[in-house]
Amino acid sequence: MPTPPVAELTDRARRIFARVVEGYLDSGQPVGSKTIAADGSMDLSPASIRSVLADLESAGLLAAPHTSAGRMPTDSGLRLFVDGMMQMSEPTREERAAIESRLAKPGPIEQALEQTSAILSDLSGAAGMVMVPTREQRLGQFSLLNLGQGRALAVLVGEDGSVENRVLDLAGAVPSSALEQASNYITARLAGRTLTEAAKAMRAEIAAGKTQLDEASSALVERGLAVWSEDAAQRPVLIVRGQANLLDDSTIGDIERVRSLLDDLENKQSVAELLESAREADATRIFIGSENRLFALSGSSVIASPYRDREGRVVGVLGVIGPTRLNYARVVPMVDLTARSLGKLIG
Repeated sequence: MPTPPVAELTDRARRIFARVVEGYLDSGQPVGSKTIAADGSMDLSPASIRSVLADLESAGLLAAPHTSAGRMPTDSGLRLFVDGMMQMSEPTREERAAIESRLAKPGPIEQALEQTSAILSDLSGAAGMVMVPTREQRLGQFSLLNLGQGRALAVLVGEDGSVENRVLDLAGAVPSSALEQASNYITARLAGRTLTEAAKAMRAEIAAGKTQLDEASSALVERGLAVWSEDAAQRPVLIVRGQANLLDDSTIGDIERVRSLLDDLENKQSVAELLESAREADATRIFIGSENRLFALSGSSVIASPYRDREGRVVGVLGVIGPTRLNYARVVPMVDLTARSLGKLIG
C-alpha cells in the first residue's frame, strides 16, 4: 500500500502520529491511546485517539506489535515522519566542542578516521562508521633513516604537509649512503605523484636502466614505496566503532535482530557498498530498515554523509548505524557537522 503524503493527513492525525513516533523514538516502546490522552496535549478521549490510531495503522504508518500494546511506527511511517515532519535539532555547543577538539589532535589521517568513528558512536549512542578515503596521497618528500639492527625508518611527507612513518626490515646491513641515495631519488624524481604513479614510474626507470642508482639503493626505493602500497591494500574499507552500543537494555527481548545487525557489520564490504551510494548525495542520507535489503532482517537504520577534501572533492562517507528508533532529529545534524569537520583535515 502506498504511503500517503503528510498533506493527506488531517491535523488531528498528524498530531497523534507525531506523538506516537516521538514517543517510540524516545523510549523504544509502543505508545498507547491512554498515554497520549494522559499528557493532556490532545484534548481527546482515549476512544477518539484509538480511532485515529486505527486509521493510521490501516494507512500503513503504524503497527501494533501485540494486542492492546499500543502502536509503533512502521518503516514507511518513519520515512514519512523524517522527510515531512521532523524538526532538526542542531548540535549543542558541547557536542561541537567534543567533535572539533578530538579531531584537532595531531597525528596521521588513520588516527583521525578512528577518532571520527569513535566520536560518532559516543555522541549517537549507536555504532559509528567511516569509509577510508579513496584518494591517494601525493608525495612531497621521502626519507629513509637508519635505525640500526637491520631496520630503517621510512618517513613520507605529503604535499599537504601530512607526515607518516613506517619501519622497514632490511636484508642485512645497508650503508647510510644507499639510504640517502634512495631518499634523494624518490624525492627528486617522484614528488607530486601518487604512490601508485610513483611505483609504476620507478619500476619502469629501473627496468630500463635509466637511473644512477646502485643495486642496494634500487632495492630500497622499491621497498620504501611498496610498504605504503601494501599498507593501503590491507587497510579496511570501513572503520566501525561502538558495536557494544547496540546491545542496550532495549534489545534484551529482541536479541535475534541485534545478532543479525552485528552479522551485517561483520560483512563490512556490503555496508561499505551501502555507504558508497551516499557519495554523490547533496546532503545527509537516511536509510530506514527494510527500505534496504541489507537490513531487512535486522530492522536497522543508517544515517550517512559524504565528506570532502579542501577542494570540495568527495573522498569518503561516514555515518552511524543503529536501530530504527535512532534520534534522527539530533543525529542527522551531528553526522553532517562531523563530515564537515573531518573534511577540514583532508588535504
